[in-house]
Amino acid sequence: MSSKVPDLQLADVQGQAVLLRADFNVPFDKETGEISDDTRIQRTLPTLEYLMREGAKVLLISHVGRPKGQVVESLSMRKPAERLKELLNFPVEFIGDVLDDGAREAFQKGKSQTVYVAENIRFHAEETSKEKSVRKAFAQKIAELGNVYVNDAFGASHRAHASIVELAEILPHYAGKLLKQEIDVLESLLTSPKRPLTAVIGGAKISTKIGVLEFLLNKVDTILIGGAMAYTFLKARALEVGNSMVETDYLSKAFQIVDKADYKQVRLELPIDHIASTEFSEKGKIKTMGREIAPGYMGMDIGPKTADKYSKIIRESATVFWNGPMGVFEMDKFAKGTLAIAKAMAKVKGTTVVGGGDSVYAVKKAGVADKMTHISTGGGATLEFMEGKVLPGIEALLSE
Repeated sequence: MSSKVPDLQLADVQGQAVLLRADFNVPFDKETGEISDDTRIQRTLPTLEYLMREGAKVLLISHVGRPKGQVVESLSMRKPAERLKELLNFPVEFIGDVLDDGAREAFQKGKSQTVYVAENIRFHAEETSKEKSVRKAFAQKIAELGNVYVNDAFGASHRAHASIVELAEILPHYAGKLLKQEIDVLESLLTSPKRPLTAVIGGAKISTKIGVLEFLLNKVDTILIGGAMAYTFLKARALEVGNSMVETDYLSKAFQIVDKADYKQVRLELPIDHIASTEFSEKGKIKTMGREIAPGYMGMDIGPKTADKYSKIIRESATVFWNGPMGVFEMDKFAKGTLAIAKAMAKVKGTTVVGGGDSVYAVKKAGVADKMTHISTGGGATLEFMEGKVLPGIEALLSE
């Protein structure tokens, strides 16, 4: 699929007005209101630098958070624009609302080799409307400002939104460097990985990971399960899990996945010990327990034996994909399992791909982010891609 996505380097952008959909949906510190992690901004720099060197004028469009069609000052693009100004060696100007006459004039009269940052596109309800005609009309107004559309927002490409899909349908369109890199890396995992290929899947809910687990059963050699979702699997095997979080509606599905793995000769590993607590905090009574969890206790992390077992399997793998923590790792007492996985990933001699979300924070917390082959900027987008789905944003780029 990636080879078919129109490459940005095929575009003649000199003197052109380029509408760039980026993903500057960065987290903000709750206390200071400042950007707490600018990874997504940094990862867009290669595309921006290329467009600047080629002599384009860029209107950068992005969203922050979920303002639901309302103007929410704390979700403004002002601060991401300021951070971009610090990082990019070309002029950056925040111009405000993309439909505002003043902003439109500022961009139309603007200079080439300058990035003009628009206000949060999701301040307009039309951006995320379920009605295609509404999104199309909105995209049409934005498209009037440009000659070329570039999508570099992999993390938002699983959304059928106006600035992701309809803009690509209206203008000549290309994939930005980050989007292309994301597709290439994830696609190679699914089509031509070096083996053994191991998937480490964690997180709270099995319900959000069913699709990716079922798809990966046809692709991987080993699946290592951790996080709260493991307790649904253990309960499905008739093991005692105490007060641990269990999705009862998914017990039969969990059983089927274990059964299917066995049939397909995929090694599926579940935790053999646990760090358990009497309450969902670091203040409860905390114990290390074996395969089963005693009544009155809830599993909070994989235990040391599981961490050692999983780490050994990871180190012996040629390719590893990781999505989701092994426990409640935001609490230090329950972070050891997740950090052990991150450290084992750093020792893999082959390819390591971290699939967005909390796992990204974990490799940073462990200080091993620079040892990973690829850290995906997508959360939901990465998972959907790894389920074998064609993302709406990518599909729009594939159309003529």
